[in-house]
Amino acid sequence: MKKIIAVLVAVAGLGACTDNEVGDVSLGVFTTKDIKLDAMQDPIVTGVTCHISSIEANLDVSDPSDSSIACRQTGEITAQMLRDIDKSDSGDIIFRKSKSIFFKNMKVRRIFDAKSQTLMYLSYSTKETSGSYKHSLSTVPLWGTAAYGVIVSED
Repeated sequence: MKKIIAVLVAVAGLGACTDNEVGDVSLGVFTTKDIKLDAMQDPIVTGVTCHISSIEANLDVSDPSDSSIACRQTGEITAQMLRDIDKSDSGDIIFRKSKSIFFKNMKVRRIFDAKSQTLMYLSYSTKETSGSYKHSLSTVPLWGTAAYGVIVSED
């Protein structure tokens, strides 16, 4: 049984490591929890970069669900990029990170608000914690980009 638990902890630790990690802040000497910072470039709207912070508990089988997200325009955003995205109300999942060996994930969705010409990036946990699904929102207005004001049809 101890071997199984050790393997599960090792697998959970490996699943949490990503190439996107740009920061790691220890929460202190007497805790195994760290704040991990990931940078993620939108795979379609490549002119947007999001930074996501979340807690990682190194020796636990499940990480806390809290996360925070901040997205900014870091390059060109074109009308063609907008044509290629999902414009439904639920948008596209563009980032996923395992937070538990029990199927809890942190996901980031891109949703387009056509009326305000804004891209919304929603970071959320897939498991309820303390009666709530933890989430965070960041927006990237298209004002001043090559994509602003372009009529994009709903495919």
